[in-house]
Amino acid sequence: MKITKEEVLYVARLARLDLDADSIDKFAGQIDEILGYIEKLNQVDTEGIKPTSHAISLTNAFRDDEPRQHLDRERVLANAPESEEGSFVVPKVVG
Repeated sequence: MKITKEEVLYVARLARLDLDADSIDKFAGQIDEILGYIEKLNQVDTEGIKPTSHAISLTNAFRDDEPRQHLDRERVLANAPESEEGSFVVPKVVG
């Protein structure tokens, strides 16, 4: 599948990218190579192969949710570098 400069410009416009002529040629070639690899993958016989979402099997590492006694606030805050009015004091993250 050959990707045209017009298709690259169309996608660039959708992504609001300002590309120069050299970049357009470069991206057209790179995208064409990627689609070529995908076309090769489409030729692989996958009959009888079960679809997977991960290359390796994953298991859930969460424990069962069981009600427990909560921690004592004063004991927890005793370990905090800084506390104020019964809460942790942390650095400001959002300006």
